[in-house]
Amino acid sequence: MTETRRTHRSHVSYIDKSREYYAAHGYEQPYRWAANDEAPFTPLPKPLSECKVGLVTTAYFLPDGFVYRVPSDLPRIPATATKGQIDNLDTSHLSWAKDETHTDDPNSFLPLTQLERLVDEGRLGSLSERFYCLPTQFSHRQTQRRDAPQILEWMEEDDVDVALLVPL
Repeated sequence: MTETRRTHRSHVSYIDKSREYYAAHGYEQPYRWAANDEAPFTPLPKPLSECKVGLVTTAYFLPDGFVYRVPSDLPRIPATATKGQIDNLDTSHLSWAKDETHTDDPNSFLPLTQLERLVDEGRLGSLSERFYCLPTQFSHRQTQRRDAPQILEWMEEDDVDVALLVPL
């Protein structure tokens, strides 16, 4: 048996990081993670191979800080692309754990190419004609009252069966 030594953490503890951040900035209460205990588990209405998937990301952005939707038929992101090669994929100003990870691979936060492959393989039914963008803000109230209802409305318009959330 070969012994493997880890030289770094194998995961990012976002709960600890968020609590440390809030404490360091003088907040009296630690960060409270959003929870919705009343939402029932809902099984898929049909097999995943027949479902239309809508992608929600916090990485693609517009400067106004509001939710928006973007056509999914953007030029595909080559697996070798870097964020500087693709318009509107600069994530440097957004809030994310920059010490623990990077965004050098745009496919890690906008996996349209991978999802199309799953459609081609018959594992997913189809992709929504648009993907949906949510700003990286830490406001439960804004997310619950404004952003999530707007994305739900757009997904209903687009006949989306399944939402895939890809947070940065």
